[in-house]
Amino acid sequence: MHAPNPNPKRKPAKKRRSAFSRFLTGLIGWGAALALLAALGLALAVALTMSSLPSYQELMKSPQGQSVVIRAADGTELVTVGPSYGRWLTYREIPTDMVEAMKAVEDRRFDWHPGVDPIGMMRAFVVNLKAGNTRQGASTITQQLARNLFLTRDQTFIRKIREQVVALAMERKFSKQQIMELYLNRVYFGGGAYGIDAASRKFYGHPATELDLAQSAIIAGLVKAPSRYAPTADPERARGRAKIVIATMVDSGAIGPAEAQAANVDLVRFVVDKDQGDVRYFTDWVLTQLETLTDEAVEPLDVTTSLNPRHQAAAEAAAAAQQIEGTQLGIIAMRSDGAVTAMVGGRDYAKSIYNRAVTARRQPGSSWKLFDYLVALEEGMKPDSGVVDQPVRINGWSPRNSNGRYLGAMTLKQAFALSVNTVAVQLGQRFGFDSVAAMARRFGITTPISTQPAMALGSSEVTLLQMTSAYASIAGGGVEARPWAIQSVTTASGHTLYNREPDNPRILVAPFVAQYMTEMMRAAVETGTGRAAQIGRPLAGKTGTTSSNKDGWFIGFTPELVAGVWMGRDDAKTVRGLAGGQAPARVFAAFMSRALTGVAPTPLNDQVELPEYASEPDAEAYGLAPGSEFGSETAHPDPGRLDPSLVPDSAPPPVKEDPQVLTDGWIEDATSGAPKQ
Repeated sequence: MHAPNPNPKRKPAKKRRSAFSRFLTGLIGWGAALALLAALGLALAVALTMSSLPSYQELMKSPQGQSVVIRAADGTELVTVGPSYGRWLTYREIPTDMVEAMKAVEDRRFDWHPGVDPIGMMRAFVVNLKAGNTRQGASTITQQLARNLFLTRDQTFIRKIREQVVALAMERKFSKQQIMELYLNRVYFGGGAYGIDAASRKFYGHPATELDLAQSAIIAGLVKAPSRYAPTADPERARGRAKIVIATMVDSGAIGPAEAQAANVDLVRFVVDKDQGDVRYFTDWVLTQLETLTDEAVEPLDVTTSLNPRHQAAAEAAAAAQQIEGTQLGIIAMRSDGAVTAMVGGRDYAKSIYNRAVTARRQPGSSWKLFDYLVALEEGMKPDSGVVDQPVRINGWSPRNSNGRYLGAMTLKQAFALSVNTVAVQLGQRFGFDSVAAMARRFGITTPISTQPAMALGSSEVTLLQMTSAYASIAGGGVEARPWAIQSVTTASGHTLYNREPDNPRILVAPFVAQYMTEMMRAAVETGTGRAAQIGRPLAGKTGTTSSNKDGWFIGFTPELVAGVWMGRDDAKTVRGLAGGQAPARVFAAFMSRALTGVAPTPLNDQVELPEYASEPDAEAYGLAPGSEFGSETAHPDPGRLDPSLVPDSAPPPVKEDPQVLTDGWIEDATSGAPKQ
């Protein structure tokens, strides 16, 4: 027998779990339980929602849609924009290119996700987290359809959850083909068109069954922002967006590189209704603003605008009366508070809906000198400060005057009136080209601005709307004139959704600076390059001409009205006789004469009363002789002696009740001897 083991082995004691381990296990357990409850709750919500969804046949019924009546300031109806619905197309009738384009740009994983896209949601979360704000969304086509059919556009978390639930329910009730069919027949594509058939007929003049790849890409690109990308608002932006869609289709494998290359969106031509007048340039611009003022998408709207019918008629008459072959033009009129009272965006809206008054970016030429001289005035110069027109060379570049001569010593006002290039560049060099750019930014120029020396002569592209509003700020005594068009928005039931309140005054420059600038612009019209714009009443303005006469500008104002005119070719080719002091100035004069008929003339605000802090002599304020850097201030030559073509008229022409109609012969005769800027 074996003796008992005196030291029997004991089983090791069971280690107790740490508090953290128990907490983690509990957390996982509770998390799993909550996740299960959430899944059950989601399943129940989806089931209930699915049972309450209308039938497919009910969803196919086109709604009445929303109409928008746009009125002039006096209540006159300008246009009624209502929704249009084309023929309902079955999935089999919809071109494959249209379906694939929409999938590629809006929902690449449409064919396999259950209604929401987890991958897209994670990607959007990471992108937005890095950006610090919402840069990217993750809504699927089904979610967009759910929102358009059943929900509002409120940007709330609850609405987003409801949208996802409805999307999941729709995916359970309807097939993928049915959802795509519903989406392409019901989504809004801009220009009042709902559904691809209405959009195709609106933009191309044929049914959607005939869409090719390039046309399909344009339509697919509109969903992101219909009012911004619609061809009725901006054809070039629509084409640019379509190129992104085609590139996305290649990236997703929907089409090959060869197909993408063959789909040339630049060759796509748009059509418009033949009975639409040129006021549609204005009303299209109004519609782009309306979207930012209200999210009402069902009840009919009544929109009152700032447009003055008499001003609009005058602008259209001035635009139509002259026909320089191959040219287009833009005209904008506004009050000094920024209220746009007339707009012409081209010669014929029915032939070209591209708005050259709002969208086109062109070089402003010497009309840009407004900013050069504003900097000089703000820095302490005055209209009678001495400057010198002389050769200038900066880093190998030398500006030259349009007449090829240098006129020597003159005053700042004379340099502006004669549009002397060398002086403008000297001002930019002295006070800083960055300062000129900053001044332009202050006055509402948002397009890219070069700070190279040539910028002082208007080498950076701008829009007519921006430049006209900048001049309106001078007309308003240095107070910002931010362009606006919508006065009020009401529903058909009489509920006011928006009523414009006057902006809080934002002072851009001191009043005496604006008054000095007005004094110099008045000299440009009375004795300088803008003499052709005279209308027999106090007027200030500035011409602008780019190299080789590719662009001609005239922007000016009376105390009652500000107007800007641009003329040129869309292909930026040279146009004979297009100097700003010629045809554009004459168009300006024809417009203003008609627009202001019956309005009593009032004096310009160009009588300067300096505040105490600015009333001391320049020499005391800056420690140097006035104008010493530019030349003697005592030399104030007569413009007629410097250049005989610039002798002031003996008297401005009288205002006629029925102004002379602009014709080709009249323009050529009247402008053949006008000074070129």
